[in-house]
Amino acid sequence: MVHRIQRGPNDLTLFCLAFLPKLTNTGYDAAMTGKSSATTVEEYIEALEEPRKSEIENLHRLIRELAPGLEPHLRSGMIGYGTYHYKYDSGREGDWFRLGLASNKNYISVYVCAASETGYIAEQYKDRQPKASIGKSCFRFKRFSDLNESAFREMILRGAEAHFSM
Repeated sequence: MVHRIQRGPNDLTLFCLAFLPKLTNTGYDAAMTGKSSATTVEEYIEALEEPRKSEIENLHRLIRELAPGLEPHLRSGMIGYGTYHYKYDSGREGDWFRLGLASNKNYISVYVCAASETGYIAEQYKDRQPKASIGKSCFRFKRFSDLNESAFREMILRGAEAHFSM
């Protein structure tokens, strides 16, 4: 399935897609992970140091439990879950993940590349996650224990089930 991305004043676009040229064409993917040479999800997790390794392992397990139909893979130095194909009106097209998980130097990032009629899904959880920094599709935090777990689970479920017709 191809998800058409239109740019206009009233169109919702997947915020993650705005960064695709930077992520995939300039080496930014290596910079995000400290130049990780991992080629599998298992290698990516194994290369992390504690306590981050345990945090990422537990989050990976939780995402797999909540979204078993989204296959995990590495994409742009992150763990991606599921894929969808997008195409801009300009003709540019590609593939991206529906959910993503990344270990960054100072925080953990979870990407929810989905929107509903009311806006970007991740952004809708700002008021329920005061210890997280939340953008349109990116959800950043230091430790999972700082989060409202039920709200996090709900966000992952909504992101996994979202339809990407824009």
